[in-house]
Amino acid sequence: MIEVTAETFERDVLGSDRPVLLDFWAEWCPPCKMISPILEEIDREYGDKVVIAKIDVDEHPSIALRYDVIGLPTLNLYRDGEVVHQIKGARPKRAIVDGIAPHI
Repeated sequence: MIEVTAETFERDVLGSDRPVLLDFWAEWCPPCKMISPILEEIDREYGDKVVIAKIDVDEHPSIALRYDVIGLPTLNLYRDGEVVHQIKGARPKRAIVDGIAPHI
């Protein structure tokens, strides 16, 4: 799992040769903390097919604003620089995997 910043977003997310599941999160967000272990599991199981990344919206609000992220957690799946799927709120592992599977 990688940590993305406003400075690395273009390279790490939009320029990635693999799909990127980007977790918009914040330290104060309990549901964000709940899904973190789930994302780590997905990273271990699907890391060869998809990059799992996180961005702290408090530290890098410009990216959240750019993609109209208004609730946390929000998971955006980027492929070839475009958002192809979005998951809002904490979801179980199966729901996340089922949502991203068609795109990876």
